[in-house]
Amino acid sequence: MLLVSEIINNVDKISSLMSKRNIDVKSKLDKIIETDKLRRSTQSNLDDVLSKSNKLAKDIGGLFKSGEIKKATLLKGKAGNLKTESKNLSLKLSTISSELNSLLIEIPNTPNELVPMGSKEEDNLEIFVHGDIPELNERALPHWDLAAKLDIIDFELGNKIAGAGFPVYKDKGAKLQRALINYFIDKNTQAGYKEIQVPILVNEDSGMGTGQLPDKEGQMYRINEDNLYLIPTAEVPVTNIFRNTIVKSSELPICLTSYTPCFRREAGSYGAHVRGLNRLHQFDKVEIVRIENPETSYQSLELMVEHVKNILIELELPFRILRLCGGDLGFTSCLTYDFEVYSAAQKKWLEVSSVSNFETFQSNRLKLRIDNNGAKSLAHTLNGSSLALPRIVACILENFQDENSIKIPKVLTNYTGFEKI
Repeated sequence: MLLVSEIINNVDKISSLMSKRNIDVKSKLDKIIETDKLRRSTQSNLDDVLSKSNKLAKDIGGLFKSGEIKKATLLKGKAGNLKTESKNLSLKLSTISSELNSLLIEIPNTPNELVPMGSKEEDNLEIFVHGDIPELNERALPHWDLAAKLDIIDFELGNKIAGAGFPVYKDKGAKLQRALINYFIDKNTQAGYKEIQVPILVNEDSGMGTGQLPDKEGQMYRINEDNLYLIPTAEVPVTNIFRNTIVKSSELPICLTSYTPCFRREAGSYGAHVRGLNRLHQFDKVEIVRIENPETSYQSLELMVEHVKNILIELELPFRILRLCGGDLGFTSCLTYDFEVYSAAQKKWLEVSSVSNFETFQSNRLKLRIDNNGAKSLAHTLNGSSLALPRIVACILENFQDENSIKIPKVLTNYTGFEKI
């Protein structure tokens, strides 16, 4: 959520940067400024009435003590009027504050200056490419056919149990999943991220805190009876550990990693591009989250990009890094780098990771502050996939296939216990 003070002081700059998202927010920002002005004037009036009421209470007490009952009784009438006035002002203030919050949560994060203009995926800026595209034989299969042939992933069985988008991993398919999870966690902890295990259900406050609600409500699975949501990413519960928290500057950066299953309704997703593992309702992912000082957050973002880059290099997968354009940028992000691995059998790039800096957008919602020798300020939050498993598995199966088997990347063999499927 944007800071009202930032909007007031930089309304034209924010409006200009928001144009990178292909939206016009000027009228909404003006409405926020107008509503905040009314909120502050109402707060001032309320403070004035409360001050008068407190002074009057002391005067009444003094009059009763001195035996001036008549004067005290007269003042009690005035005190009653002030009490009614303060109650009305409190209700007005609550209504205005609620309206202001409703306006603020509709506004996405302000794009960073580095975010390129654009309205679609094709406008994203390619900044790095690594690896050669494998040349497969003419009988090479896409991963869904390979998985069926080798009986390592069963899409039909998952459909029977839960529905489309919930595959069952079997035998070496299940072991490959577990190997990747352990490998990712080990790489992250070696890089200084502390492993943490978190709930996969979150409450509404948590969804609001990291910005999934109300923006992505339709994409999240909800348990109505308990008003809980299945997480779309570990970012939500991990970052919400610090909701309503003050951290000392000396404790930063805070670096955490977590493995969780993730759940996304992906409503409206149909067609060949979502076939197999390309887009699922349930999938496994290892996440990295950082709580940072604002002065160092963009240096840390580059460190996160390098970290994910090195993992993909070790996996021997051809990949590229994109800086997302404004039209493809997530609601909560200031700047995002997407990693895409090339799927040789499908002949297309598949996204496997997003690494983002949210600056103070989440911490303002979370009330996550830094204490720097008594001075309080909002922290910066960052997160990234390190990594999401389904498309990594898809590309390993497709890119490392030959006529008789699928080779396992060398870095994983100590985790799988086998060198090929």
